[in-house]
Amino acid sequence: MDRIREELEKLEEENLHPRAARSGSSKGRKKDETPCRVRTCYQRDRDRILHCKAFRRLKHKTQVFLAPQGDHYRTRLTHTLEVSQIARTISRALRLNEDLTEAIALGHDLGHTPFGHAGEEALDGIVEKGFSHVAQSLRVVEVLEKGGQGLNLSLEVLDGIRKHSKGLGEIVPTGEDRALTVEGQVVRLADIVAYINHDIDDALRAGVLLDEELPADLTEDVGETHAERIGCMVRDIIESTRGGNLERAVMSDGLVQKCRDLRGFLFEKVYYNPQTHREFLKASKILRDLFEHYMEHPGEMGATEGEGRTREERERLACDFIAGMTDRFATMMFEKTFLPQPWKIL
Repeated sequence: MDRIREELEKLEEENLHPRAARSGSSKGRKKDETPCRVRTCYQRDRDRILHCKAFRRLKHKTQVFLAPQGDHYRTRLTHTLEVSQIARTISRALRLNEDLTEAIALGHDLGHTPFGHAGEEALDGIVEKGFSHVAQSLRVVEVLEKGGQGLNLSLEVLDGIRKHSKGLGEIVPTGEDRALTVEGQVVRLADIVAYINHDIDDALRAGVLLDEELPADLTEDVGETHAERIGCMVRDIIESTRGGNLERAVMSDGLVQKCRDLRGFLFEKVYYNPQTHREFLKASKILRDLFEHYMEHPGEMGATEGEGRTREERERLACDFIAGMTDRFATMMFEKTFLPQPWKIL
């Protein structure tokens, strides 16, 4: 049976681009393990992420629109799947390691709070050392999953998760912000392609944006439809990266600027739209109130005797507990904690 994994590793050696990551050359894991007999290390990582509890909870976490009632709005899970699909398309065209690409893409947002970036901003504003979904994603896979054992992922996957986020930073990073593998760099670009396009799509569906409000150069240069725009951006990344012999994953200068412009457009018209922002403020209050409550009552988070003795320890417990919540669980816990409950008559 061990020959199956060895044959897969041999196929990688023979068929992947020289710049692609090879499973057989992985830097390994923080804790040594006996290799799987039928899966490469990156296939094993992908499966561990796919089967973990944090991944399942993504289906009830906000992408942009809070607890959407319509069935067709994105959640954090569908965003993750779209990033994975886009990244795999790029990786296949470039003869990169699709299994590594997929593992990074599936794990990149596991640490996101309920209520999307509103939740992240709320925690970041009240935790003394700040809060980042990137750091929390790493904490999920290294510490919190499997009852505190973590998933023990390969170092290449951990690096890709750590370097995936851009926020308002550079879209194509340099230096220490750039993933060590081209596969990790591809996921970062796929992330922005996915969220720029599906956030526009969801905003149009919600009536927050109208077609005529879209920047003219977007429809003229990139495409008039959602599919056309994604296709144009994916082709640009493939062609630009191949042109540099896969030294690193890049976009053309023109597309980088367009993505910057579109990101700014989304912040102005969607994320800080009064209708959307009003709901963000409500979501922030829910998490702030829950955080302060749990700081005073660590036992309600399942803390054992002796845990949470210092403020820093309680903050860590509260961040882990709240960041792991889904939108509906956070709302339920707020109602249970702060709103009068009806009498139950037997």
